[in-house]
Amino acid sequence: MKLSRLVLASGNAGKRRELDELLGPHGITLIAQATLGITEADEPHPTFVENALAKARHASAASGLPALADDSGVVCRALDGAPGVRSARYAGAAETLPGEHADQANNRKLVAALAGRGDPRAHYYCVLVLVRSAGDPQPIVADASWHGRIVADARGSGGFGYDPHFMPDGFDQTAAELPLQTKNRVSHRGRALALLLARLKDESLV
Repeated sequence: MKLSRLVLASGNAGKRRELDELLGPHGITLIAQATLGITEADEPHPTFVENALAKARHASAASGLPALADDSGVVCRALDGAPGVRSARYAGAAETLPGEHADQANNRKLVAALAGRGDPRAHYYCVLVLVRSAGDPQPIVADASWHGRIVADARGSGGFGYDPHFMPDGFDQTAAELPLQTKNRVSHRGRALALLLARLKDESLV
């Protein structure tokens, strides 16, 4: 069975743009769960993989279709792993502000939290979970990291989340300044999806 449609268990427009760019060439259409009237799942777990699995199963159960979930965020050494799984809600703003304003609030809090710590190192982490059905006993899981550091001054207008403050190792541009194709090649999400696609090919799903 070839996969042609996947419900995306996320309301994040930035994630959908990136995943569309990566999955489209493989003949896979992403359907945003909101267009099917599916509400976002709770994310009560302490790990990215548990939250991604919960989101994927929720979207598949509600739609009756295979589902793909992404759980990702920024992990800072100086902050004992924060923002971590709470990256989207770090400033407590995700539920009350539109995405762009929540991003700005989260970034302000992160920059302030790191000020004076002397260690700006951080990495983006992404885990992707694909379930063929809500009860899939063998979810396909792929994960990857993207290492760099947090810079105090925002740069760039592309990307989303913490991208304007994330300077990847080996680059003199922030993630928000990188062209989308470059970002998709080197980022945590791009690399995780490459691993996921390899698994799908092995199982003749694409």
